[in-house]
Amino acid sequence: MTRSFSSIVAIASFILTTPAVGRAATVEDLYQAQTILTGQGEEGRPQGFAECLRDVLVKVSGDPRLLNDVRVTMLEPQAGTLVRSFRYRDRMEGLPVHDEQGTRDRPYDLTCDFYPDRIDAVLRSFDRKPWPAERPRVAVFLAVRNIAASYLFADDTRRDNGQRDSLLRASYRLGIPVAIPTQAELQAAGLDLDKLSKAEPASLAAATRALGADIPLVGSMRFSNEVHGWIADWRLAAKGRTYKWQVRGVNFDEAFRSAMRGAAQILSGNGAPGS
Repeated sequence: MTRSFSSIVAIASFILTTPAVGRAATVEDLYQAQTILTGQGEEGRPQGFAECLRDVLVKVSGDPRLLNDVRVTMLEPQAGTLVRSFRYRDRMEGLPVHDEQGTRDRPYDLTCDFYPDRIDAVLRSFDRKPWPAERPRVAVFLAVRNIAASYLFADDTRRDNGQRDSLLRASYRLGIPVAIPTQAELQAAGLDLDKLSKAEPASLAAATRALGADIPLVGSMRFSNEVHGWIADWRLAAKGRTYKWQVRGVNFDEAFRSAMRGAAQILSGNGAPGS
């Protein structure tokens, strides 16, 4: 599978620039967000700006509750005044235009860079504050139970490529630096499906440090015909307690977005997931 632009951005920002020992990583594209539009025409751009604004407010604050905040909805018509620059990338790059409509119906990544001071001012008006760009790096330990197979999620397994890219897109979207263990690192930590499914985050401290990360996020995902999708459970220990949250009947993308939203809300000091 070919990686999307957002996955490449996530890798560059959250893996390659992070030091090899556990310490905070700098989110260099904190005031940047991305969405998908059809064509590059001006008629679709305001909606793209609005979608990016919603995402960047969550990314900068660490508070996913802003996704459903009516004040953000009211601000969306003015989203363009907060955008410093924007650019398009053809998601079908390399494929010839073969219809009479040309590029109008081709999908594009719209990437928006926002004015930091203006976004900070918006957050202050919402009684929120920016979460500093120096953020904990989160090690993701995940047990997956599918209909066809059960396995531990690993960075170097071909089967996991699509899932890996999904996690990296979510990490970019929420501004959460992540580390994904390889198969060898999972084995070195003595982990298997049963052990990881029952593991408390505190028991993975050594494995987390070995990945150069700061805090473990422990997850289990199983596909359920009953809910027509994945049931994902996540656990993260911080601020003296273990937080647990769940999402049901979703695809892989939404399961990983739930993981990153929950981690962001906890680590930024905005309360527990679902609060």
